[in-house]
Parts: sequence; C-alpha cells; structure tokens
Amino acid sequence: MTIQRMDNVLIVVDDLDVAVSFFVELGMELEGKAPIEGRWAERVIGLEGVRQDVAMLRTPDGHGRIELAKFHTPKAISSEPRDAPANTLGMRRIMFAVDDIEDVVARLGRTHGAALVGEVVRYEDSYRLCYIRGPEGITVGLAEQLS
Repeated sequence: MTIQRMDNVLIVVDDLDVAVSFFVELGMELEGKAPIEGRWAERVIGLEGVRQDVAMLRTPDGHGRIELAKFHTPKAISSEPRDAPANTLGMRRIMFAVDDIEDVVARLGRTHGAALVGEVVRYEDSYRLCYIRGPEGITVGLAEQLS
C-alpha cells in the first residue's frame, strides 16, 4: 500500500493572525480557523490540557495545505534558534512554485518584513530560486520555473 497524498504541514506559531496574513499574501487561500481542544485532541497529539487555535490554508491548485497552530495551553516551546541556518537538523523550509520571484520577494518584504536568507540564484536553465525568512523565523523557498 502507498500513501494517497500529503495532506498538510503543521507550523506552530506565536501570532496566528500575522502568520495567516503572510501566507495569504504569498497566495494561499484561508480555508478556515477554529479553536481545538478536548480529550480527542489530547489523545492524538499526546499532550494534556490542549487548547489551541488553528488555521488551515491551501495552495491555489488545492493540492497543498499548511496548518498553522497557536497553542494557548500548554505553551509552545522553542527547540532551536529562531533563525536556524539551512544545515540545522529538522524541517528547514517549505518550497512554493511562483510565477514572478522578484514580485513575491518585494511584496512579502514590503508587507511582512520578509528578508532574503541568501540571494535569488539561477539553477541551470530550469529555475530561479531563493529562500526568504518570514514571521517567526519561518523559512519559505521560492522557485520560478524558467521557460
């Protein structure tokens, strides 16, 4: 048996509204926001006294999703430096295909203070690529396919 699809990636944040706004500006669509708590949530994630707010966002093609979660109880903890470099163990970034990498970098910088981690580079004749760091140290990769 194989998996059917990747359903979503969870990102735990301190400021849910700021993170939602960042990903909406990037081009994702907010599916909804809701509080999550109760015994079923405690059982599935293995924490007691869970009370959180979540937001689910999807890519315009409907195939990719990000779940953002703000934990009220228990409080979220940090497992690494906020601006960890690319060679730090664990999940480092989420990559999105975009039409115009310069426009996306400029918009996210202007409206959300996102900054390039390195620089926009060309990979052969295939892509222009970069990493940007958004709110709460979230690193997003951008890929613009070249014709």
